[in-house]
Amino acid sequence: MANDPIIQCDNLVKIYKTKDIEVLALQGLEISIDRGELMAIIGNSGSGKSTFLNMIGGLDRPSAGKLIVDGKDLFKLNERQLVDYKRSTVGFVWQNNARNLLPYLTAWQNVQMPMLFDKGDNGKKKRRAMELLDMVGLSRRRNSRLSQLSGGEQQRVAIAIALANNPKILLADEPTGAVDVKTGAYSLDMFRDIIKSTGLTVVIVTHDRMLSKKVHRVAAIRDGKISSERIMKQSYIERLNEITSLTEADEVQDEFAILDRAGRVQIPHDALEKLGVEGNKVRMEVRDGEVIIRKAEK
Repeated sequence: MANDPIIQCDNLVKIYKTKDIEVLALQGLEISIDRGELMAIIGNSGSGKSTFLNMIGGLDRPSAGKLIVDGKDLFKLNERQLVDYKRSTVGFVWQNNARNLLPYLTAWQNVQMPMLFDKGDNGKKKRRAMELLDMVGLSRRRNSRLSQLSGGEQQRVAIAIALANNPKILLADEPTGAVDVKTGAYSLDMFRDIIKSTGLTVVIVTHDRMLSKKVHRVAAIRDGKISSERIMKQSYIERLNEITSLTEADEVQDEFAILDRAGRVQIPHDALEKLGVEGNKVRMEVRDGEVIIRKAEK
């Protein structure tokens, strides 16, 4: 995969303010995502992962730092430019299919809907909608309405809608949260097929750690910063084609802790618990090229 970042975050900060409280959702997040990459963002509730996705999607403005997406500085876009960005650069797939689908329209009419805001021949738009439904394996269900589709089928229509305006980045917020394991695995295979055929970049926010083991890269967010990454050891398209079960994927990713600009690294909570660390002090030394962290004796 060419080293060609489509998303570049540098010391990204997001602060939510109300009258009585101020919440720091992102605390200097740094990450680079390449074109054509399939990656997952994981983290506990409140870690900042959905905030990060909303930043890339242009749904929320950063408070500080740098966020460059497809060569566009999202800090500098005015409201009209931001609307154009959301229509042409990113597509969203939500966990709740009701956010993507209109129940009184058929599947193909739902997929065509985002295209109607642009000028052009409606016949071509309908053909494009049919092509997208075929891409997600739903050409036979093109005339079905929401109530006639299963949850998995609704999700596939939602993916087709997200692709309607030929975005460069597909953002999926908990796409497997409302479906069973088999359907979730099928959706991930679909994302991989879409990348192969279109070169699209796909960023998935998920709680599903088993599913995240089948993507090229997994970035874990903790307390508003990237704490660790798991990266596929081999060419991920080739290796993923060899994986027949999610448990086999355990062996194909290397895990790394992330060192930020200030030389700070987050130590996972489970590692601190194994060390028996209490309080906020540890012993640290460099020995034979290794950094050793030990519990501080009282």
